[in-house]
Amino acid sequence: MSEKLILDGNVVANAVKNELKGRISTLKQNGITPCLATILVGDDSSSATYVKMKGNACAKLGIESRKIHLDKETTTEQLLETINALNNDKDVHGILLQHPVPSHIDERKAFEAIKIDKDVDGVTSFGYGQTALGFGKYPSCTPAAIMKIMEHYGLEASGKHAVVVGRSPILGKPVSALLLNKDATVTTCHSRTLHVEEYVKQADIVIAAVGKPNFIQGDWIKPGAVILDAGYNKGNIGDVDYEACLENASAITPVPGGVGPVTISMLLKHTVDSAEAVNV
Repeated sequence: MSEKLILDGNVVANAVKNELKGRISTLKQNGITPCLATILVGDDSSSATYVKMKGNACAKLGIESRKIHLDKETTTEQLLETINALNNDKDVHGILLQHPVPSHIDERKAFEAIKIDKDVDGVTSFGYGQTALGFGKYPSCTPAAIMKIMEHYGLEASGKHAVVVGRSPILGKPVSALLLNKDATVTTCHSRTLHVEEYVKQADIVIAAVGKPNFIQGDWIKPGAVILDAGYNKGNIGDVDYEACLENASAITPVPGGVGPVTISMLLKHTVDSAEAVNV
C-alpha cells in the first residue's frame, strides 16, 4: 500500500486562525472587536455543545461571542425580531442561527431574515446564489472548509471528476457549486440516485455529505481518489468507512479531526472578514 496523505483538519484550522490573529489585532487598534452572535432556540444538547465550541473558539482569538438563548416555545415572529435586532446592531458582524430549531418555527424564513453582509454561516438563499455565481463573500462554512483543506494540501480540482454524495442546502449543493467554480466536473448524488456506488467509483474526488455512518464503502473508491468526509455521526463516525476506503485513497480526512475543525475556523474567518468590511 502506497503512502497515504492524511488531511489533518487541525493543522489547516490552526493555519487559518494564526493568519487571523494579526488581522484581529489591527481591527482592535481601530476600535473594532469582531463579534459573532449565535442564536440557540430550545434545549437541544448537541446544538448547545456546538454553540459552546464556537464560543470557545472565538474567545481564544479575541473575537466577541454574543450568545442568545431563546426558549423552545419561541415563535417564528419572536425569532425574526431577535434576528432583526442583531441585523441593526452595528457592533455585531456575524449572525449564526444554530440548526435545527424547534419544528414549529419556520427555519427557512428565519435564515432568510439574516442580513446578507452578516450571513457568515452561508445560510441565506441570496448568499447561496452569490456562491454559485462565484462571487459570494461567505460560503457555507463546511463547504468552505472542504475547499480550504484542498487548497492547503495542494489538491487540484480543475479537470477532476468530483462526486458529491448529498444535496443539503448548506453542504452538498454549495460544495458542488464551489467545485464547479474551480473547474471540476461535478456529479451530485442523493437519496434518489440509483446505484450511487457506480458514480463514486468514477470519482477523482469524493465528498461524503450524506449523514449516514460508514455509507461510502472501500470497494467504491477508485485507486488514487481523494476523499473528504464531511459526515459526523454518533460515536465519532463519518460517512466514509475510513479503514476500508484508506486502501485505495491517495488522501483522506479523518473523523474526527478532519473537516470539523476547519469548519469552525472558516466561521471565525468570515466574521473577521465582515468586521474588516465595516472598517473599510
